[in-house]
Amino acid sequence: MNAAAAIRALVVDDEPLAREGLRLLLASDPEVTVVGEAGNGPDAVRLIREQRPDLVLLDVQMPELNGFEVLARLAPGEVPAVIFVTAYDRYALRAFDIHALDYLLKPFRDERFHDAVGRAKAHLRMARMSDLSHRLLSVLSTYGEREVTPPPAPVPVTASEPWVRRLAIRDTGRVVFLDVDEIEYLEAADYYVQIHAGGKSHLHRETLQSLEARLDPERFMRIHRSIIVNSRRIRELRSEGRRDLVVVLAGGAELRVARSHREKLQHLR
Repeated sequence: MNAAAAIRALVVDDEPLAREGLRLLLASDPEVTVVGEAGNGPDAVRLIREQRPDLVLLDVQMPELNGFEVLARLAPGEVPAVIFVTAYDRYALRAFDIHALDYLLKPFRDERFHDAVGRAKAHLRMARMSDLSHRLLSVLSTYGEREVTPPPAPVPVTASEPWVRRLAIRDTGRVVFLDVDEIEYLEAADYYVQIHAGGKSHLHRETLQSLEARLDPERFMRIHRSIIVNSRRIRELRSEGRRDLVVVLAGGAELRVARSHREKLQHLR
């Protein structure tokens, strides 16, 4: 298999019309070939083992086995890249816990679908390039042509980094996905966190302390016991009087810094 080979995709959904819709969307992508369809969990397991697809568009609620149970039946080496496609938002967090590449909530826009497939293709290309490099190194070592130093591991595309890159925020009848880069600041609200991003405010059910532990400390810093700011969104530090310091963010928010947190801002670059 070479790095430019087509992505082999399997469509799994118990609704024939849904499968047809996904197949039509994939047909417009010359880099993707649909190698099969399944309408229930057992058939999905069988086809994944037979066809070894690179990518599976996987429904969650299906007869006999749901989408998570399908993946649980597979050996680690059999599990392909997965994009969940479902009408139910309540499985989103579980899906990202098992490193699904994306979670498409029906009905979705075509642009949203192609964005998800684009990320999957980038992930698969990187995996293939890494595999090719290691095969070449193996051949060269066998023929003793030269000493070979393994290349550095590629940067993973999926959410395998220690810090969360995207948050799934439950809202009425939907799940909103928010890249942490978009966040301006976070504000404690009892057992919730008010997330301010892009001129909007989202209420997220998690304590500020718990969420802080999942965010990159090089990027997010606490300026008050109830406020964390994205340091890359700080536009200005302004002194007010002899003791007070105010953070001005790119979106215009002005936040007062607690004295106990002022020192760390002195080192901000």
